[in-house]
Amino acid sequence: MDNLFNEDITNEYAKASSCILQITQREPYLSGKGVIIAIIDSGIDFYLPEFLDSNGNTRILSIWDQTDNPRLYTQEQINEAIRLGRIEGSRIVPAEDISGHGTAVAAIAAGTISGVAPQAEILVIKLGSSGRNSFPLTTQLMRGINFAVNTGIERNMPVAVNISYGNTYGDHQGNSLLERFVDNASEIGRTSIVIGSGNEGISRGHISGTLNRRTELEMAVSDFETGLSIQLWKYYQDKYRITIVSPNGEMLDFDTFGSREAQIIKRRLENTDLMCFIGVPLPYNINQEIFIDMIPDLYIASGIWKIIIEPVDIVTGEYNIYLPGYAVRNAGTGFLNATPDTTITIPSTSNKAITVGAYNVNMQSYADFSGRGFVYRNVINKASEQIQGIVQVKPEIAAPGVDISVPVVGGGYERVSGTSFATPFVTGVSALLMEWGIIRENDRYMYGEKLKAFLIDSAQPILGEAQYPNDKTGWGRLCVNSDSL
Repeated sequence: MDNLFNEDITNEYAKASSCILQITQREPYLSGKGVIIAIIDSGIDFYLPEFLDSNGNTRILSIWDQTDNPRLYTQEQINEAIRLGRIEGSRIVPAEDISGHGTAVAAIAAGTISGVAPQAEILVIKLGSSGRNSFPLTTQLMRGINFAVNTGIERNMPVAVNISYGNTYGDHQGNSLLERFVDNASEIGRTSIVIGSGNEGISRGHISGTLNRRTELEMAVSDFETGLSIQLWKYYQDKYRITIVSPNGEMLDFDTFGSREAQIIKRRLENTDLMCFIGVPLPYNINQEIFIDMIPDLYIASGIWKIIIEPVDIVTGEYNIYLPGYAVRNAGTGFLNATPDTTITIPSTSNKAITVGAYNVNMQSYADFSGRGFVYRNVINKASEQIQGIVQVKPEIAAPGVDISVPVVGGGYERVSGTSFATPFVTGVSALLMEWGIIRENDRYMYGEKLKAFLIDSAQPILGEAQYPNDKTGWGRLCVNSDSL
């Protein structure tokens, strides 16, 4: 009991710093009642007290398990499994949370004991994966979002969707099918989709620049790297010549232009096969992708690999190069002169999503692992840098994401850090605002972009961040404006 008390105190401080307690522990005493919080993640340990009501029944509406044998488990089945206990109950509802990630996220957003919105209804979508130790497929995430939105419509309830997941694949400009799908889903029903900005801030997985001369980029590959991919995004009108150089000096060179059809070039450098895809613009994306897949016999040759880019015919010269996320490559693998900017993960780049960065609530400072985004402005006169106005900001807001207390599968608590755990603070607050606005009929349009605007309007500064909005914490830290409720 002492351990539980001490762990709960940690999150109470995080909630107090986010101005949550002033609307949950006094007027208007919000709890998320009448609102659905959808957790699209690794599943949930539904046996834990965090997800039970005062009668010992589950607060989970259903669990849609997308893994090996996709199946929907109803609230009745979950309650039956709880009555039988973990061993016997697994025959009724075998959907386990192997990693514990989804359990932790759900507890922060909607846990009975320590959650932001402890009376919200919980909907769980357990994502499948595309292979062993790999990430879910884009289509699985899209189906999960669709299921959450449709559940809200069918039950005539507002829904706040939590996505504490992302990857680095894409041009990060909102052009992919997934990003556009999130935008479209955000406009259906009474929905707010909250997505973490990822933990790629200092992972050395991104490098960018403006090409005006021959440029040599260096990438360290550590020992025992079993595979790696490199994606370069550029404007189609810019024409480059690219050379890949292995640690012992073997080379592959190719042009990024000369064909209106996508091309594939294959070459072996040292013990690694390189599959180079030279893309062309697509109906939904104006940019050009150069994708290089490195497939070794066993391990990629360790050492310094070079990417040499030579301008042939340049209009803008802008380029961005991304590696896979830090979780799927070795710690020593990354660019030597990496660019931390525009390191937010996809789909948090979606325009209509509420994108959440992380800050350290104890230090009141930006968490350096948190993915950085962008502040796009209209520039009227480049010479004078006269600015007309802000077009888009990502992330929009930052929430506590360092040393957060979360329940562990099977019982107990641990401390975790990451934007995965900052995101559910904002998701929980979204549910509280939906309860105040929609359920209590104070503002029936409190969802989507209007809810986002409310969060932005009430955001507060973070120490060390002098200019707002910025690419690290957006408009500031989460702080609910109780005076507006």
